Order: sequence, then structure tokens, then C-alpha cells
Amino acid sequence: ILTGLIIPNKLLFGFISLPGIVMMCMYLLGTLMALASAYVMKFFIRSKEKSFFILELPTYRPPRWKNVGYTMVEKAKVFVFDAGKVIMVISLLLWVLSSFGPPGRMKQVVEKYDSIRSDLPVDSKTRDETARAERTEILENSYAGILGKSIEPLIVPLGFDWKIGIALITSFAAREVFVGTMATLYSVGEDSDNDNITLREKMRAAVRPDGSKVYDVATGLSLLVFYVLAMQCMSTLAIVKRETRSWKWPAIQLVYMTGLAYAMSFVVFYLFNN
Repeated sequence: ILTGLIIPNKLLFGFISLPGIVMMCMYLLGTLMALASAYVMKFFIRSKEKSFFILELPTYRPPRWKNVGYTMVEKAKVFVFDAGKVIMVISLLLWVLSSFGPPGRMKQVVEKYDSIRSDLPVDSKTRDETARAERTEILENSYAGILGKSIEPLIVPLGFDWKIGIALITSFAAREVFVGTMATLYSVGEDSDNDNITLREKMRAAVRPDGSKVYDVATGLSLLVFYVLAMQCMSTLAIVKRETRSWKWPAIQLVYMTGLAYAMSFVVFYLFNN
């Protein structure tokens, strides 16, 4: 969804997709950074004893396509039912946080726009703009909006706004939650008459207070690089804790990978924003 937002759908040499090239570069970046991290870590993490990795390989045979198809279906079901449950729960929770907020603040917003509407003609286009502004302000004063605004100063140097900040938080459960988070936030904050507009189109139309696009090339690439490098998978941290029988290594993993992602995203945003 991000490559579709920022990378034009062009063909190189007549058959190579430019968005596909960018996606491949993201995978290569992850692989190269993993190798570089392993090289650096060998100077700090010393093994007290030598160990050998031995793996007995089975005899290679042509695959049975029936087994291949069965395995594909089973793996897809595991993803849909395991990751799907997480995405569904977080999306519902996020909808609640996006729709409700501190009663005092929400009441002030409603009263403010009720007063504005009372002075507007019934069929005025300004009423539609006022209603849109009210939905946006309600979202900003919701519990989710308050959370996003509180971390916005930390992520502004990366080109991110408060909505992306909320997505970064929810994505710690799993990266896939990013799409569900964006869908929830933009659905809550947008006009119900525009339900037929796709999420990508809503994100493409999103603008900052100064009128500039939220998802320009610099911000999009910065966000892609952040998701490539950041540790955003709670199940991975849980498994590392179980295997190491300590919170030390999961904590190190979380801190260094998030720090690395932040630094690299900052560099990417600076390079493409200047």
C-alpha cells in the first residue's frame, strides 16, 4: 500500500515494475542490515564454547503438487486465523479509542461546531466543510488522537504525523496491523458518503496543516525503511524470552532494532526531503 502511494506504476525496460523493484530493495536492505548487525555483534557477544550446526538434509525429490497445494492452504489458514484475530481485536479497540475521548474535551468540540452551524445556511457548502472539520477535531481529541499527539514530537523528524504514530504503536503486535489501523483512522475521520473511496485514495489525499501531502516520497520511503528494520512483532519477542529464559535479550533486541530503524528512517527522510 505504501509503494503504491509513493512509487509511480511504471515499467523499466518494458517489463520490470518500478514498485516491484522498490519492494525487492526493501527485502535486500533487511538482508544486508541483518548481515551487518551480525558482523558488529560478533565483537560484543562472545561465545564461551564452540558449537556446530549440523542439519541432515533429506533426499531431494520432485514435489507432489497435491501436498504443495495442501500446505499452501494450511499456511494461509494459519495466517488468516492467527494474524486475523489480532488485527480484528486491535481494529475494534482502535475504533473505540478513535470514537470516544475525555467527556469534557469532546463536549467542547461538539458545542463549538453546533454554534458554528447555527449561523450557516441550510444548503451551504460550508456546512459540509464544517462537518468534515468537526469529525477531524473529534478524532484529534479522542483517546487515540491524544495518544498520537503525545508521541508526535518524537516522530516528526521522520516525516510522520500523529496518525502514523498510532499505527506504529499498534503495529508492535504485528506489522500487518498498520493497514487495519489506517483503515480505522481514516474511516472514522472521513465523510461516510465517501465509503466507496479506497484506503489508498484516502491516504493519498491526506494533507498536513500546512497543506502539504502526508504521504510524499520522503515520508513513504522513511516509513518503509522503519518497517523493514524495526522490531514490531510481539510474538517474536515472546519466543526469544522463552528460548533465552530472560528478558535481557528481548529488551536489547527491541531497543537496538527500534533505534536502528529510527536512525535509518531519519537519514532517508532527510536525504529525500532536501
